[in-house]
Order: sequence, then C-alpha cells, then structure tokens
Amino acid sequence: MRTRFYSDEFKREAVAQVTEQGRKVTDVARRLGMSRGVLYKWIEQSESGTLESVAVDAVPENELARLRREVAELREENSFLKKAAAYFAKRPRGTR
Repeated sequence: MRTRFYSDEFKREAVAQVTEQGRKVTDVARRLGMSRGVLYKWIEQSESGTLESVAVDAVPENELARLRREVAELREENSFLKKAAAYFAKRPRGTR
C-alpha cells in the first residue's frame, strides 16, 4: 500500500469545502479520493490550530473493504474451478 502526503494547502482547501462552503464531508472525501476519517481529522486539527502535513494511507477505507470482498469472491470462484477441472479430468473422453 502506498502512503500519500498531502500539502498544507490541499488540506486547508479540503477543510474549507466543508466548513466554509457547507459541503458534506462524505461528498468532499469521495471526490478527493480519500477517507472521511482523514478529512474529519483535518477539520478537527484545523479547529484546534494544529493542521500540518501528515502521511495517510492512499487507499480509502471503502476501497479496502471492496477489495477484500472481491478477493473472497475470487477465492470462491478459484475453488469451484479447481473442483470442476478435477471432475472433468476424471471423466473418460467422448462422454458428455
């Protein structure tokens, strides 16, 4: 997993979209390709005056959950295909 660094300007702009423009945290985070948790953290830091450059994971939480579901589905399909291959390998040729 890559780590992404955001500039202070980027963070301030993201926070401003929520606090000054009245946009929803979920919408801003989705549009910027980041997790809501990170944006909430930046808003909190902005309010306390401690907003600074920090590293965050580049893969949003919802993306991670989607990838885990996809891996589980692919494992199931792989298991099924192995069983099917073994079944067809046992059948004599010429029979259907």
